[in-house]
Amino acid sequence: MQNILSMLIFFPAIAAIIGFLIHKDSMRTFAIVATFVEFILSLILWYNFDVSNPDIQFMQNIPIISTYGINYIVGVDGISLFLIVMLCFMTMIAVIALTEKRDVKNLLITMLFLEMTMVGVFASLDVILFYIFWELTIIPMFYIIGFWGYDKRLYAAVKFFLYTFSGSLIMLIGILYFGYIYHETTGIWSFALEDWNNISLNFNLQLWLFIAFFIGFAVKMPMFPFHTWLPLAHGQAPTIGSVVLAAILLKMETYGFIRFSLSLFPDASVTLVPLLASLGIIAIIYTALIAYAQEDMKQLIAYSSISHMGIITIGVFALNVEGISGAVFLMIGHGIVSGALFMCVGFLYSSTGTKKIAAFGGLAKTTPIFATLFIIVLMASIGLPLTIGFVGEFLSLLGFFRYSTILGFIAVLTIVLSAIYMLSMYRRTFFGRINSINSKLKDVQGRELFALFSLVIVIMFFGIYPKPILEPLNNSVIKQVQNMQNKAINYETKERLIYLNSIGKGE
Repeated sequence: MQNILSMLIFFPAIAAIIGFLIHKDSMRTFAIVATFVEFILSLILWYNFDVSNPDIQFMQNIPIISTYGINYIVGVDGISLFLIVMLCFMTMIAVIALTEKRDVKNLLITMLFLEMTMVGVFASLDVILFYIFWELTIIPMFYIIGFWGYDKRLYAAVKFFLYTFSGSLIMLIGILYFGYIYHETTGIWSFALEDWNNISLNFNLQLWLFIAFFIGFAVKMPMFPFHTWLPLAHGQAPTIGSVVLAAILLKMETYGFIRFSLSLFPDASVTLVPLLASLGIIAIIYTALIAYAQEDMKQLIAYSSISHMGIITIGVFALNVEGISGAVFLMIGHGIVSGALFMCVGFLYSSTGTKKIAAFGGLAKTTPIFATLFIIVLMASIGLPLTIGFVGEFLSLLGFFRYSTILGFIAVLTIVLSAIYMLSMYRRTFFGRINSINSKLKDVQGRELFALFSLVIVIMFFGIYPKPILEPLNNSVIKQVQNMQNKAINYETKERLIYLNSIGKGE
């Protein structure tokens, strides 16, 4: 089992290389088998994971450029484990439900390479290795949007590349400077996260390095006001690209905040919470209002994703166990729910050739199975109790209430906006008069029905019984928060972190 993470990382790449030798008519079946095997490997990883152990597990450390402390270091804890399982599951489902008909072979090969880079991001514990995988995700996603997208695909792909690559360059400067500081402090080079966590920086250094990492994460997240590339990318990407972008790629950034920013810069994190929380709340309100005005269904869901990332942001920077655990759970839940929503839109587009809300109406009569699955997914997006969306939202907001009751109350009220625009979209699409296009629309069936039904099962199961995810997740988050408290150099920071994690516990 010691090598299972490396198997998870590189198996999709090997499958992609073999894919070049597969006949195009057999490529879809081959890709489904490859992503299924990858998902099984992720389940084996979960099965062998010690849920009572909050430490990093399945660690491998192989020297690459040992002179400069650059090594192949991978491992998982309760925070990264379920993100890897989720991305393997969603990639498999996206491949099964694929509706694209143009150059499918190369699209699936690109998807397999993309899966390799995403697993690498969540498993990397060497910061240079993390950055390499982080940057490699841009290439296949640029190709997917630019080649298989819609009318404005090249503009959307170039904007996606320029935004995300520029932000990542600033983060690279921060990474290299931290490595230099570590060398000056210890006399050796190392980019291992474990080593970096063993040194404490003065507040000014923490602040500047936090900003460098923040720009890289915030642009790719995307956090308000760096969000403008995402609706365009979603609107122009093919369905499979939108599914992967919303379900997985947007989660890498909030994971980066938790794994790197909070642990390496605890004093700066506490100091900047008011600013970051404000940006999160603005994102919830602003993008919800824009979403309500959208006539394109994919654009609406794209702005909804930005709004949900605002909730995840305030959960992360609540800086307590409930908030961070809720944010990670919401990352997993939103990954599944947003992926399902984009698949629903993809089904409508492949059947009718349009994504305009006004073009539909009365679909509940012509496609009752699809209408039922859609409303379940939509309710999970809103955060209805007994769905996977509720658990993460509730814990994120609970944690944020412990930071600020007033801001928490504002955040709760703004979430009501998501119910308004989502239910309005559903009413206009599935009720009312049936037009000539919709009257001939067949109900969802075959691979698409299997994919959507599988997602609905997961949405309901973990909404009712979240313990299998929450228990190991909580254990790792508790250790993370304790490490932040121990590493903080400012007395007020320590006291603030202790206070935020003692409210409601009778301490």
